[in-house]
Amino acid sequence: MRVLSLACTNLRRHRWRAFIGIAGIAFGVAAMLTILAIVTGAIGMFQRILASDSHYLVFERNVSDLFFSSVTREQVALIRARPEVAAAHPVLFGIVSAPDHPVITCFGVERDDPRLAKAEWRAGRREDFGVREGEIFLGSRAAEFLRAATGDTIAIGRGTFRVGGVFKTENGFEDGGVFLPLDVAQAFFSRGSAASVVLVQLRDENRGAEFKRALEAQEPGVIALENREFNASYNSFKILNFTAWAVGICAFCLGGLGVANTMLLSVFTRIREIAVLRVCGFSRSQVAGLIFGEAAALAAAGVVSGFAIGYALLAVLQRVPRFQGYVQAVIDPLVLSGIVVTAFVTAAGGAIYPARFASRIEPAEALRYE
Repeated sequence: MRVLSLACTNLRRHRWRAFIGIAGIAFGVAAMLTILAIVTGAIGMFQRILASDSHYLVFERNVSDLFFSSVTREQVALIRARPEVAAAHPVLFGIVSAPDHPVITCFGVERDDPRLAKAEWRAGRREDFGVREGEIFLGSRAAEFLRAATGDTIAIGRGTFRVGGVFKTENGFEDGGVFLPLDVAQAFFSRGSAASVVLVQLRDENRGAEFKRALEAQEPGVIALENREFNASYNSFKILNFTAWAVGICAFCLGGLGVANTMLLSVFTRIREIAVLRVCGFSRSQVAGLIFGEAAALAAAGVVSGFAIGYALLAVLQRVPRFQGYVQAVIDPLVLSGIVVTAFVTAAGGAIYPARFASRIEPAEALRYE
């Protein structure tokens, strides 16, 4: 108890030095929380696009990304002909541009696609989708940043389209995207009769393994994955998660250096004080515990401050007009636990050398130290 009391007393005596250490940890916590929350939210949005009323995803085998996948019209017909299949909805993904907006997600879908039925139509009618040539349909967020309304003519990529309708979806990627009839999107992206992925709904979900084996034997060029299998194996999700953790850990390394610097300066300016503690009966382990206690206090304050900064930043980003809809932060309790553990491990790592140095101070020599 007295070790903890001494640690808190010393931190109060050196407020600015302690603030530097806390700021380093807080920066790492805020960076990791913000990046991981945004990445997890983005992955979740993309997963919900693919899991819309489907049990299995069918796409081209050995393809690096779904944007490059090609499932032909004939393969879609074979999927629909399978006795296990209740419905199959091909979707084509693409990237288009508009003036001042270089990257917009485009979805090529059929008229009976479930996402159109579940959307809240704010202008136009779902029944009009794909009826008239030269029409494009917008998510409500896309309509906002493109400043387009039903009946307007807008330039998308190398084409010009009339806005046939605007609808609101819960998914940020879809709500910020543009929609074309599948055959129009295939011609626009020069994809022939190919779709990127087929979302398959089974008559009986228990027959999924049977469907997968039969389809892949019939069509070796495609692969069928259950939604959970896809989420666990998709390379882009793995890369995003790895990148987020890598950036966050780098930020924590900087915080660890700040803690190490703070604790080392604290030891050097308290050599005589530490010697007095040794003379008064403090053991080497108690002196080391004092330094680690101060580092733990810095880490605790840094975690609290970092979470406050991170949550505030996420709240702001979700309300920025340009980001609204695309940033949907998801904060997993396991991620929060990982951040807390990383913060304390980083602080402890930064305190190892100062604690070792302090524990080796000899009282007789240290009392003569100036």
